[in-house]
Amino acid sequence: MAKGPRVGDAAPDFELAGTEGSFRLGAHRGERVVLLFYPGDETPVCTKQFCSYRDRADDMSALDAVVVGISGQDVDSHEAFTSHHGLTVPLLADADKAVARSYGVTRPVLGTQRATFIVDESGTIAWCKIHAVGLDYVGVDELREALASLPAPVAD
Repeated sequence: MAKGPRVGDAAPDFELAGTEGSFRLGAHRGERVVLLFYPGDETPVCTKQFCSYRDRADDMSALDAVVVGISGQDVDSHEAFTSHHGLTVPLLADADKAVARSYGVTRPVLGTQRATFIVDESGTIAWCKIHAVGLDYVGVDELREALASLPAPVAD
């Protein structure tokens, strides 16, 4: 199994192009960020996952976290996937899978493994779930519970 950061470790910083422009993790210090790694656009489980977020867009926006999807397809593929399904979560293009590798979520044949990381305000991995098979995903309710279980941010 590939090694990557675990709870309590610093989240590897990265910058990727996406459906809403460039995204750099480090630019979101002071905010909670949810990284949703997924195998691929237009695959059955990934489509179900991101459509579930679209269908509960109000609940997603109430999470008080920046949420992005990351997979190995290019921005054109992500834009087509977003347009085809009316998706609401920005998708980032990790075409060389360097970011997935830095988080320890690449697998032979599969490519990017389904995994969810919550990065806290200080840039530390606060919660993660890595799916062994990838036939299920972290839904809105589980995301809300995971975020609610984290310590409150320390005031300056």
